[in-house]
Amino acid sequence: MALMAIMTFTMGMSQTVVSQACEQSIVTPLSEGRYLWLPIEEKAPEGKVQVIVNGILQMEQNVRMAREQVDYYVALDLQPYQGKGSLRICVQNVPTGSLCFSKLAQNNDVDFALINEQFRPIYHHTPKRGWMNDPNGMFYKDGVWNLYYQYNPYGSMWGNMHWGHSTTTDLIHWKDEGVAIAPDIWGTIFSGSCVVDKETVVAMYTSSRPTTFGGDVQAQSLAFSTDGGQTFTKFEGNPVLTSEEKDFRDPRPFWNEDIKAWNLILAVGQEMRIYSSKDLKEWKYESSFGKEYGNHGGVWECPDLFKIDNKWVLICNINPGGPFGGSATQYFVGQFDGHRFTCESNPNVTKWMDYGKDHYATVSFYNAPDNRHVVLAWMSNWQYANVVPTMQFRSANSIPRDLGLFDYAGETYLSVVPSKEMLAMRGVRVKKPTEACEIVVELKGKTEIVLSNTKGEQVTMTYDASKQTFAMDRTKSGNVGFSEDFPCVTEAPTYGKVKQLRIFIDRCSIEAFDSDGKMAMTNLVFPSEPYNTIKVKGGKATIYQIED
Repeated sequence: MALMAIMTFTMGMSQTVVSQACEQSIVTPLSEGRYLWLPIEEKAPEGKVQVIVNGILQMEQNVRMAREQVDYYVALDLQPYQGKGSLRICVQNVPTGSLCFSKLAQNNDVDFALINEQFRPIYHHTPKRGWMNDPNGMFYKDGVWNLYYQYNPYGSMWGNMHWGHSTTTDLIHWKDEGVAIAPDIWGTIFSGSCVVDKETVVAMYTSSRPTTFGGDVQAQSLAFSTDGGQTFTKFEGNPVLTSEEKDFRDPRPFWNEDIKAWNLILAVGQEMRIYSSKDLKEWKYESSFGKEYGNHGGVWECPDLFKIDNKWVLICNINPGGPFGGSATQYFVGQFDGHRFTCESNPNVTKWMDYGKDHYATVSFYNAPDNRHVVLAWMSNWQYANVVPTMQFRSANSIPRDLGLFDYAGETYLSVVPSKEMLAMRGVRVKKPTEACEIVVELKGKTEIVLSNTKGEQVTMTYDASKQTFAMDRTKSGNVGFSEDFPCVTEAPTYGKVKQLRIFIDRCSIEAFDSDGKMAMTNLVFPSEPYNTIKVKGGKATIYQIED
């Protein structure tokens, strides 16, 4: 029987009192500390954890509290509530006698019970704990790159959407800055963006609130930061943009110098809507783009719109509808006058930024230096993201990439190259692949590259010069059984000949690039041991160790 447990914390005392079905009992004494560690069992149904101060509900999250086994721990940060009165933590819809009530812990150790996982990337950004998906609100200011992301602090599966926050000065080494924006009365915090308006950082995001009739209501809200994006204050006038549309989300505002005003591109169903504003608070609808253009196999999400040279690029992430199933990133090239985007290609032309299975929600950093267009992607796929074989965390970001343009056969395409910061990661040359390395392959024509390990697991990459294609086969790459959608062969056009490949290997990913930027492919892999052998037919490989 599912009952409610009430854990009453009296600050200054070293015990926690638990009331189950109105019967008082004492659990293992817990010392004072900032974090209450909640034991999680991933297969357990979701219960609810509530924080109540002086009888008023402060926070409520869905948590898979352990019933029969503990898979890992997540932290409930008590600091915002300590010293403010009577503090109660209520656990609802979890059976009396469940294991979680005897396995609670409380301390100040931020690394408590942290698991050293086999597939934790070495040089890709990941959350320390919990679930991560779309990159959000990325901006550059005062030498610091800021990354926010869709984040569930209370489990490694999607839910409880917050904005997590990480920073870096080199696009490689990331510092965990904790939760930046948490759910409120308007709902959970879905994807959005940040702009820098003089010294103020303005975040615009989607508030998503469930309804009593099923589904949810999505609206656009604002938050402001005057300390470089470390802390935010939500706008009292939220939400600032509403709609009756079912999928109305992922705002991307930006300053448009051409019209001396702010523009906003927003995903709505299977189109993008464009707005304008003088103050980021009141928005005027300008136009829509998307009808009959590109791929419409799923919902359009996470847009971006920016100028490269004399053309504009509109990024449109889509789920499902990717070239090999699931989620992917398409884009359009054209012109934008501040009011309407006009695509220069025919409506039936679809252009993909990356031809792997694991490249989604791609957006750029606002205010990047030297007029660069630096992007990060979520390195997973909605077909299987919740079940990949990691535990205490799920998902990583791609390596940073710089975008440009190139022309081929009468069309303009995005070029995608590893950001220059990746060159600084090159260590010594080694003879064999390692769990973290860059492999540079000089191609002479048709080329086959096989990465393998002593378990017989392998990834085969093939460049066909006559067909102008590059393919990656991960069907025998290691653990592929957690989803029928995972084992696959992905293939990309190369838009001409490829002379050199750059292949980045981390513990659970392979990212391959044409060095000229005409092809990119990102795929996850989960080998039981690192690939330590490479065979190349039709080319020559140089391997560089990557050291974090």
